[in-house]
Amino acid sequence: MQTAAQQEEVTRLREQVESLKKMLGERDAQIERQRIQIENLTQAVLHARKKMYGPSSEATQVTGQLNLFPEQEQLLQELAKQQKEITVPEHTRKVRQAGVRSEMLSSLETEIERCVVSEEETCPVCGAQLTKVGEKVVRTEVVYEPAKLKVKQYVQEIKKCTKCGSQDSEKLSPTFVAARVPKGLLPHSIASPSLVAGILYQKYDMGIPLARQERDWYRIGLSIYRSTMSHWVIRCSQEWLEPIFLRMHQVIMETCSVLMGDETRIQCNKEPGKKASSESFMWVVRTGSFEKIRAVLFHYARTRSGAEAKRLYTGFAGYLVTDACDSYEKVEGVSRALCWSHLRRYYIESIPLDSAGKELKGSKGAEAREWCDQLFKIEKKIQGLEPQERLEKRKELSQPVLEAFWSWVEETSEKYTANESLKKALQYSRNQKKYLNTFMEDGRLPISNNECEACIRPFATGRKSWLFADTPEGARASGIVYSLVESSKLNQLDVFRYLSYLLEKMPEIDYQYQNDPSILDPYLPWSRELPEYCRIQKKMK
Repeated sequence: MQTAAQQEEVTRLREQVESLKKMLGERDAQIERQRIQIENLTQAVLHARKKMYGPSSEATQVTGQLNLFPEQEQLLQELAKQQKEITVPEHTRKVRQAGVRSEMLSSLETEIERCVVSEEETCPVCGAQLTKVGEKVVRTEVVYEPAKLKVKQYVQEIKKCTKCGSQDSEKLSPTFVAARVPKGLLPHSIASPSLVAGILYQKYDMGIPLARQERDWYRIGLSIYRSTMSHWVIRCSQEWLEPIFLRMHQVIMETCSVLMGDETRIQCNKEPGKKASSESFMWVVRTGSFEKIRAVLFHYARTRSGAEAKRLYTGFAGYLVTDACDSYEKVEGVSRALCWSHLRRYYIESIPLDSAGKELKGSKGAEAREWCDQLFKIEKKIQGLEPQERLEKRKELSQPVLEAFWSWVEETSEKYTANESLKKALQYSRNQKKYLNTFMEDGRLPISNNECEACIRPFATGRKSWLFADTPEGARASGIVYSLVESSKLNQLDVFRYLSYLLEKMPEIDYQYQNDPSILDPYLPWSRELPEYCRIQKKMK
């Protein structure tokens, strides 16, 4: 029989054992949390490395359909059979045909250089005289002649009335009549429409910053500082191009039913109240594929707040396709639709990678990507159909995939997962389910925002060269010019000739558009009244 002291000692030992067990349990839990944290950080590094050094294409790198979820295999097979029954207009396959090069070269000036046999040359065998029997084309070359500059002076003719000021005239003083002179682009400046258009074309279409242009202009004989070019760009944008931009914005907001929107960063060094290294934003608006108007707008703003979004989309009432940025919630009177490519990227970032950066098979992220791929395959099949037919096919083919996907999301979300990226993707899916399903309401709606992102790509590429905007005025000017450049491309216009045309015609309008903005309609990028020389006449195949 144990004494009281022995019982106390046993109790104390038991408490110590329990305490040690608790400590060991906490230590094991802490080790497991650290292991999970290390694994998540390792995966973040692997994904960052893959994003930096891996292929830029978002296409699935595995061929064939992944057998990740056998329980849905039958559904996918049935959908595949239904997709084969879809009939769409035939697509013209771009094949390089014989004679394409000759057709391309036919529009260029041709110079023939004949290589002749000298009169003194004789037969190398017998020494007799030679006579011409024919000639043949040995090769064809394209010769490049560098750009050249010329000085253009406007000389105004002045005439005097032969009667006024004479004794027989009622008017005692002579009358002079001066010839009309076209208005200049900028007062007391050597800038011409073609010169400024060349600067704009090189920077905003070809991605050549003004610092490099300064050297190139000097090479062909014009000493012009980058500060002068920057001044020209801002002045011409403010005075002649901004009215076109504002009219484009007004028409797009009032007439379009489907718009796509996104934002990208831009550094503005002298934005009041902000550090030079801080980020501002370029808001981008692109019209839908089924709209009659094909255009892109670049709008500079110091923030991407909801107030800025509300101001940008004032007057628009329709479907707005964007990412899940909260700023668009402030836009009134629109129906929001979200991009499935953004959702797909969340799941791609959750797929575990090995040390070589290759995906590990059998992950939940890969399953989700396969669901998204099924929707994109359906969209590819029906892309040639009219909106109403597209909507009917979506209800027939996409709706079962959507229902199965959302069931998968709920089922997967209920299970514990240590993959933080997967949890984030699942949470994003549940939060944005309403807007991700909006594309089922109208056949004109795209399933993704990729077309808008494609218009941002030239801006992002050019940003790597010119790096930043020095002032807010310069940033706004860049947005205006990028709008005209990218809209020109969508409407098959020659960018340089279109900009030259605008800079030549706008000074002649003499601000009449302030009372009647519709005066500018013939000058908009989608206008059918633009001269033919502004359009791209031939396409290289």
